[in-house]
Amino acid sequence: MKEILISANSSENVIDQFKYKIGGEISEDWGETVLTVNNNIARGSIRIIHFDFGIHLLIQKMTYFEDVIFKVDPSDYNPLRFIYCLKGEFLHKFGIHKEEKLVEQFQSLIFSNKSEGVNYLHYKKDVEVETNIIQIERKEFLQKKTAKLSSLNKQLKEIFTDTNHENRFVHHGMLNLKMADFVEELHETKTKNMTRILKMEAKVYEIISMHIQEYSKQTKGVPLPTSLVKSELKKVRKLGEKIKASPSVDYNLEDLSAESGLSQAKLQDGFKFLYTKTVTEYIRHIRLESARHLLRTTDLNISQVVYTIGFTSRSYFSKIFKEKYGVTPNQFKKQIIPKVMVA
Repeated sequence: MKEILISANSSENVIDQFKYKIGGEISEDWGETVLTVNNNIARGSIRIIHFDFGIHLLIQKMTYFEDVIFKVDPSDYNPLRFIYCLKGEFLHKFGIHKEEKLVEQFQSLIFSNKSEGVNYLHYKKDVEVETNIIQIERKEFLQKKTAKLSSLNKQLKEIFTDTNHENRFVHHGMLNLKMADFVEELHETKTKNMTRILKMEAKVYEIISMHIQEYSKQTKGVPLPTSLVKSELKKVRKLGEKIKASPSVDYNLEDLSAESGLSQAKLQDGFKFLYTKTVTEYIRHIRLESARHLLRTTDLNISQVVYTIGFTSRSYFSKIFKEKYGVTPNQFKKQIIPKVMVA
């Protein structure tokens, strides 16, 4: 097992510390700094993007080839951290604690430490880990005019305003598959330059909001659906991802139930919990979103779009498209054409 001390005094210094400790090469482009590692210690990348008002995003996609514990010394740089584990798992503890606590795939962790405290992040050997870490420097963040904390509960408000780092706080979230979709979209943002940074910044604030909502629900005792366990909810999400990737397939509840090994009732409960829709409503939603994307980005005519997304009736498609978006497919396509010509 390798223990590595990280003693960063700023967000900019974090990635330099990682390079010094585990090797790799650093590249920079439009406010994004990337450390790429491929050696006997680890393989993967760490990206850090800086936003205004003390918000920093660190995306880690890494496999360590032995157990590695990062001993993080807060020093003067001691941000409030919101972590989401998109892939793999890791362990966390404060220096005053003896036992580590596991953070599994699709779970979140919020923590901040006292200025003299130490944080331990433990990554297991040969486990591919992808984490989304949002770091908030509280003194800078509180200068943001829209950073209104009145809606937060007392404990979170105290943590956000603890600019002298006098308190220790940790919250281990439950399974949160809804956040996974937002984090994946953030990690897969395709645009470039300033547009990319602006899009990513908007998604970062959405994810912070989801962390806070989950914390509020959990402290109020809002449970997972009692009819499903974690492993079953993961199966439901896998089906949701499959439908999103291939919307034209002729799905039905019986086949999806057989494929997942879940009863039809459990499938419905899972889809309602994750997507606030029944299975049928979710399939229709994905197909309509796919249709709108095709109408916006391709030269396909309406009939071709209907066939491509798996509908058989053009009139039915037009009816539900207008119900969802307020215009018919033809009207929507006519609105798009002038915008394309102007662009």
